Amino acid sequence: MKRGLLEDERRSPPATRAAGVKGGAARRRAPLMALAIVALFAGLWGGLLRMGVQLQTGGASLAELHGPLMTLGFLGTLIALERAVALRSAWVYVAPLAAGVGALTALALPGSSLGPALLALAGATLLAAHVAIDRRQRSLHNAIMGLGALAWCGAVAWWLAGGAVFRFTPLLAAFLVLTIVGERLELSRTRRLPGALPRLWLAVAVSAFAAGLLVSLQAERLGLAIAGAGLLLQALWLARYDVARRTVRMAGVTRYMAVALLAGYVWLGVGGALWIAGDPALAVGFAYDASLHAIFLGFVMSMVFAHAPVIVPAVLGVKLPYRRRLYLPLALLHASLLLRLVGGDLTAWQWGGGLNEVAILLFFALSAQAVLGARAAQHSLGGR
Repeated sequence: MKRGLLEDERRSPPATRAAGVKGGAARRRAPLMALAIVALFAGLWGGLLRMGVQLQTGGASLAELHGPLMTLGFLGTLIALERAVALRSAWVYVAPLAAGVGALTALALPGSSLGPALLALAGATLLAAHVAIDRRQRSLHNAIMGLGALAWCGAVAWWLAGGAVFRFTPLLAAFLVLTIVGERLELSRTRRLPGALPRLWLAVAVSAFAAGLLVSLQAERLGLAIAGAGLLLQALWLARYDVARRTVRMAGVTRYMAVALLAGYVWLGVGGALWIAGDPALAVGFAYDASLHAIFLGFVMSMVFAHAPVIVPAVLGVKLPYRRRLYLPLALLHASLLLRLVGGDLTAWQWGGGLNEVAILLFFALSAQAVLGARAAQHSLGGR
C-alpha cells in the first residue's frame, strides 16, 4: 500500500485501488472506522468545553480527555487500522480495536484504569507490528514509526501511573509526529535522496526530539527545548526533501495533497519554535495552547486532510473523488488556527478554536458527500 502512495500523489487515485479491497474486508473494517469517528466527535465536544463553551452535557472528564480522545481514540485507531491493512496480519487488528474501545471506555468510565489499559494494549500491539517489520527488513523509516509507537506506550504508561494528561501530552505529539515523518520518509524510497546527508539530517533530528523528551522527565524545560529543536529540524527536512515540493506544481488532487502537506510542515516548524521559546509544560495560557495546536491541528490534521483521498479507498474500498471544494476546509483550518494563535484575546482564541472544529467537521461532511455521490453514480451505471 505504501509504495502506491507516491504514485497517488502524482496523479488522481485510480479506481483500481478501491476495487482492490474486497467488500467483506471493507465491511469488517467499517466498525473500527466508526469507533474512530465516535472518538472524534467526543474529542471535539471536549475541545469546546476546554475553550469555555457552556454546553448542557459533558463535564470535567470529557474536557480532560480531549487530547487522548483525539490522539489515540481517533487518530490512533485510524493509524493502527492503516498499519493492519498494510501488513495483512489478523493479529495487528487488535491495535485499532483496542484503541477505539479503550478511548470510549475511558470516556464512559472516568477514573477507571480499564480504558487506559486497553489503549496500552493497542500501543503495544502497534509497537510489536513494527518490531515484526524490522525483523524482516531493517529500515530508518520503520525505526522512526516504531519510536512513535513507543511514545504511545510511554504516554499511556504515564496515564496508568496516575499522571495528569498535560504531563504526557508531548508524548502524544511524539506518536503522531514520528509516525507521519516515518511514513513520509518511506515514500522517499521511490526517489533518490541526494547522498547520505538527508538521512543523517533526519536521524539527528529524530534523535534530538527523542532525547529531549527523555531529558524532560528530569529537567522539563530543558528537555522540551531540545525536543523543540528536533521538531524544527524535522519540519525543515520535510520542507526540503519531501516529494510535495515537486507535486505542488501539478494539478487536481496531486496539488491539493501537496498544498496540505507543505502547509502542515510550516506549522510543525512553528510548533518546534514555540517549544524552544516558550513553556509548553504549563497546562494553562495561550502559549501552551499555541504550542500544542500548531502541531496537533496545523500539522497533524493537515496531514489527515492531505492523505484522505488515498487512505479511504485503500482501507475501506470506497472511492473518495477529489473535489476542489476540499480546499475550503483546508483554508478554514489554517486561517482559524492563525486566528487562534495570534488573535490576541480570549474572544479571538475561542472563535479560532470553534472554527477549527467547523473546518474538521466540514472536511468530513464534504468527504462523505463525495463518497456517497461516487457510490450513487456507480450504482446508476451498474443498473443500465
